[in-house]
Amino acid sequence: MDIKQLIGETTDYDKKLALEEKKPKSWCKSISAFANCFGGKLIFGVSNDNELVGLADAEGDAEKISEAIKTHLNPIPEFKLYFEKDGEKIFVIVEVMKGQQTPYYYEGDGQLIAFMRIGNESVPATPSQLRELVLRGSGESYDSLKSRYDFDNMSFTKLKSVYKQRTGNIFEDTDYESFGLIDERGNLTNAGALLADESLVRHSRLFCTRWNGLTKASGIVDALDDKEYTGSLVTLLQA
Repeated sequence: MDIKQLIGETTDYDKKLALEEKKPKSWCKSISAFANCFGGKLIFGVSNDNELVGLADAEGDAEKISEAIKTHLNPIPEFKLYFEKDGEKIFVIVEVMKGQQTPYYYEGDGQLIAFMRIGNESVPATPSQLRELVLRGSGESYDSLKSRYDFDNMSFTKLKSVYKQRTGNIFEDTDYESFGLIDERGNLTNAGALLADESLVRHSRLFCTRWNGLTKASGIVDALDDKEYTGSLVTLLQA
């Protein structure tokens, strides 16, 4: 592997000149962010201006890095620790895998923070991002969660009609749970709310724009008209 190919500080990579033992948050936040997002690599021994400096005690630093991750990351993400050389210079690379037990928190200095990778930065997760991480870590999705609406007040005539047209089968009562429209307790899920005739979810909308031509305009506004469609997902698919 060519170390020079890894030194661009991007979404999937980060770099540090040296191991800051007394400031673990300065680099552990990248470990947290990589685990919470798409994985990535943290390279030790590279300066901010991409100079390949190397580490004076790469083996010792590697042990300290591993210990710091185990101490300050909760839960501990899956990672690989290995060395790369460029001439006589040695670098430590921490490869972090995308985690399944999100959120992965940095824990230290009286703080408990989950980080996200935004561009080339590792930043604290917003409340909405944190909720998404919690859902992902629990193996649940937004669609499967209980909605705030009552299933008994809903109708699904459009869904049943389209189902009959497409499959030739009748939509049975047992299909509500098998399709995830209600949970095992009979509660309407968010998926059910999105597919109900009543169009309960405010963000269930489709925005369409008709353009003049097939390519981008060269300084000319070429949007001929636009329209917003609202309704259940079935209605939107038929729009």
